[in-house]
Order: sequence, then C-alpha cells, then structure tokens
Amino acid sequence: MKRLFKLKKIVVTLLMTALIAQSSGCVGIKVPEKYKEKQQEEEKSKDREVEKASPTDYKLKDNSYIYEGDDDGVVTMYLTVSRGNASDNTDHSWEEVNKYNAFYYSENDLEKYGVNGLLQVGDELGPASGELGYGRTTPNCTVVIRGQTSSKDPQKGYKIKINKNQGDWRDQTVINLNKHEMEALRFRNKMMFDLQKDLPDITSLRTQFVHLYVKDLTKEEPDTVFYDYGLYTQVEQPNKKMLKAHGLDPNGNLYKENQMFEFFYYDDIRLVTDPDYDEKKFNYYLKTRGSNDHSKLIEMLKDVNDGAADGDEILDKWFDRENLSTWMAFNIITGNVDTQSRNTLLYSPSNLNTWFLMDWDCDAALRRYENSLNANDPALYKDDAWGWEIGVSNYWSNVLFQKILKSESFRKLLDEKVEAIYKEYSSGKVMDMAKKYASIVKPYCYGPVDKIYEPLKEEEYDKVLNNLNDEMKLNYELYKKSLDMPMPFYIGKPVAEADKTIFTWDTAYSFRGSDIRYSIEVADNYDFNKPIIKEDNLFIGQYDYAGNLKAGQYFIRVKAYDDHDNSQTAFDYYVTEDRKIYGTICFYVEKDGTIKQEGE
Repeated sequence: MKRLFKLKKIVVTLLMTALIAQSSGCVGIKVPEKYKEKQQEEEKSKDREVEKASPTDYKLKDNSYIYEGDDDGVVTMYLTVSRGNASDNTDHSWEEVNKYNAFYYSENDLEKYGVNGLLQVGDELGPASGELGYGRTTPNCTVVIRGQTSSKDPQKGYKIKINKNQGDWRDQTVINLNKHEMEALRFRNKMMFDLQKDLPDITSLRTQFVHLYVKDLTKEEPDTVFYDYGLYTQVEQPNKKMLKAHGLDPNGNLYKENQMFEFFYYDDIRLVTDPDYDEKKFNYYLKTRGSNDHSKLIEMLKDVNDGAADGDEILDKWFDRENLSTWMAFNIITGNVDTQSRNTLLYSPSNLNTWFLMDWDCDAALRRYENSLNANDPALYKDDAWGWEIGVSNYWSNVLFQKILKSESFRKLLDEKVEAIYKEYSSGKVMDMAKKYASIVKPYCYGPVDKIYEPLKEEEYDKVLNNLNDEMKLNYELYKKSLDMPMPFYIGKPVAEADKTIFTWDTAYSFRGSDIRYSIEVADNYDFNKPIIKEDNLFIGQYDYAGNLKAGQYFIRVKAYDDHDNSQTAFDYYVTEDRKIYGTICFYVEKDGTIKQEGE
C-alpha cells in the first residue's frame, strides 16, 4: 500500500511539473495538438480586438452631401403653360388657376384647377443645354397653386409636378415655388433651412432662389414671349423621394401637419382599413407623405393623451429628446411661432417607435419688427405685444408639448439648446448670412415685378435687416421670461342662470410651483376702459356675478398672476382689423337672456 501511494505521488508530481513547464514556455512534455490550436486561436483573437463604442439608440442624421448642388445665387426657370385634359383636371386656363385660393377649393370640395406646363431651367439668356426641359416643345409637368393663407395673395405660389419619366431637377420631381409676398426680406425661409443644415439631430430641406418667367398659351391670343414673374424660393417637397435623398427611410411614416394638429387623439385619425376612414377629414389634420399605415401614429396619440402617462414616459417611448429640444430651441430663438400646430413634419422610420419633428415652413421667423413697421405701430415690438406667443408658452396648447414641458429634465435640455443656439446665431452667423442673401434678393424686391407688392419701403428694408440680432435677443429674453410666467389657459363660455351669470376658466400652471390668482374683467368694448365687472385676487377658475347682463355684445378678459406678479393672458383672443386682443373672448347676450359665444 505504501508503494502504491508512493507511485501515485510521483505521477501527480510529474503532471504538475509538466503544467508548470507548459505555462512558463519550457519544453518537456508534449501538448496535444487540439489544445495547441485552441491556444493559438485565443492569441490571434487578442491581436484582432479593437475598441468599440457601446450600442446607442438611433439618432436622426441628415445627409450633408445632398446640399452640395444648392447655391446661394438665383436659378432661372421658364414655364410655358397650356391646357391639358379633363382626366387629370388640367383642362383650365392660366387665369382660372390664379383666380382662386386654397380655401375656395376646400369650401367647395373641389380639386385644384391645373394646367399642363413645360418647365425649362437655364439662365437669363434662356433655357440652357443639359438642364431640365432643354430643346423640348411639349409639356413635361402639371401646375397648380400652392399654399394656404398665402394663396389669397395677388402673387401666387406654384406647385409644379414633373411627369413620370420626364426627368427631374436636382433629383426632385416636385418643384415648390413660394412667393412669400408678405415677407418683406424674401429670404427668411431659405435662411432658416440653411441654418438647420448645421444643426445636429434635425433634418433640413433643400432650397433655392428662383427667377420665374411664364408664357401663357391658354389665352385666346396666346403669349409669344415670356413674362417676368419675379423672385421665388424653391423648397424641397417632403415625400418618399426626399426621405431617401436625406438618408432616411423612404418606407417610414411621414406626415405634414396641416390645420391645428395639436397631438390630440382626433376621431378622424383612423386606419385606412377602417370603414369610417375619410381621407379628406384625415387630411384636415395631417397629410400623408410616406407610408399610409397609420397604426403607429394612432398608438402614439393614444399614449400622448393617456392622463396616466407623464412627459418623461412619452418621451422615452415615442420621441427623441435631442431632436425635440433642438427643434423647439431653434424655433424659439428665431421666433418661428407658427409651429404650435402646423408647418411641421412628423417622421418615423419603419422599424422604430421613435418620432422626429422637422420644419416645413419658416417664413414667419424673425418677423416681429417687420410686422410693427407694416402696421405702423411701434407698440407691436414690445415684449408683451404678442401675448402668450412667446417662449415655451407658445407651445402650451399642444397636448404633447404641454406634457414634455412639465418634465424638468426636458426643460433643462431645452435650456442648454437655447443657450447654445443663441450664442452661435447672435455672434454674427445670422447677420452674415442675412446680409449675403439681402444683396442677392433686394434688387428683385424693388425691381419692376415684385416692388408692387413689397410690404416695406427700401429704407425700411434695411432697418429690418439690421435689427435681426436685436430680435433674436428679444426672443431669447422672452423665452427666459416665459419660464417664470404662469402658462396660458382657456376661458369658458359664460352661463346665465335665473339670478346670476357664471364665468369660468381653466387653471393656469406654474413651472415654479407658485400659487396662482386671477383677475376678470367684463366690458362692452375690447379696450376695457369702462368695465362692467372687475374682480381681482380670485383663487379658483370661477366667478359668479350676481345678476344678468342686458342684451348686447360683451368681452371677457382673464389674467393669471403668480406670487411674484408674473402675469399671463388666456389663450383666447379677439381679432380686429389690425391685431389680436389677447386673453379675450367675445360673447352676445340675446334678448331672451341666453348667451352665445362669437362664432356660434
């Protein structure tokens, strides 16, 4: 037994020696080939290892290369219009196309009148070789008016659709020519989109100044020459082709906000397979420019309107914080206020829940000072002249924006973006770009065609141009102020009872958690110089007036105040010939004592 134990001990000792020799590189005991191969593979894999970043969520990134074909000059286009056919609604005259605005068509449930067109691109000498339409004599496109409110202007904008297999212009087959008649500088839209090219987490659109000439063959005595139509800005059409060009998903969802889309769960937003789906009703809120599968949109709207879901939950599930904060900060600093419920694109890739926001129309940006000159009213440039349409309060009526603005982390991120954008733009970037564009477009503004409708005198043009930095500073200051103010709210319709009249309004919100009190005034004029009712220090959203008002027209104004006397008007406003009366609604008392609100 002792000898056996001794032998075992010797064997163990030999094995240990072999292992030690192997690990130290000594030669002694032969290692099986399969273990050698494994060891060699492990050593090779170590040599091949590289440092890798951790996986991150998808971020919106634009394709910067597509802008290389754009330039800051003016492209000349020649459009020859002719009657087409009834099948595609182009059997109309050019005069008919220009006669009606967009509201006429919607009110009468009509498709926009169109014409056939031959679009040719060149220079001031004429169509150029190698450009779209050169050498052609037959139509290659169709033309209708474009825009909504702007379609009421005497100078129309046009949507030109190049026919299939008839070529393209800079890889685009829809040419949007915007006149911007009431925008005196005539370069704001292009400048805003060009600024967005340099912003991370957001996508811009391609733009180009265009000088348009038109020859009308639809007259009884057709034109024999081209007539000068002046300066336009071409803006890339948001569609599947645009998504692909920008490196985005052409099969994803893309919607253009149309009329008062505030992210509510509207009854008319339905699947196309729903028996009650109505495309026209759907288009009132959103126009589909990508996939027509609306299921993801509907699920997002359900969650946004779920009272139990807060802003952080909505952001984490459905949106990109960087994109939303950059988009909002840009529009706040540039004063592009008409983005609460329209002029915006919603995009979501096919295989992601995330939605991203992009701008579609920016010609309202940096317009405060210009509007005060147009109205000949310097008071319109005061910090309180635009009521709640400043800073974050401008977005409070939108259910999505209201929820995310209640998120402290989102407000912190928004503040960082506002500071960064304002610092960059106010350091000279915007003024340098504006002066360069003004040198290009101002000769057109006061040239033979466009000067007829130019809103400003030439010396006023320069005043507006040189005031852009000051206007950004004002927008920045108003943003800071809006964070301290109570948020706007809505006034209810008054109710008349047997012996009293009840006035109600919604509760205002304070980011600072301040106590809110209210004041109410009722008068028979919107100047409120002789109020019939005037009450202050109300701590609830209701005031009962002892008695009834006699028959006539009346106005209610309600304001909210916090502990530091920061005030805010209601969302409601009354529109006069030349301005909005913020925080005010108009109502009528009938002879029988019943009350009707304006518009009923």
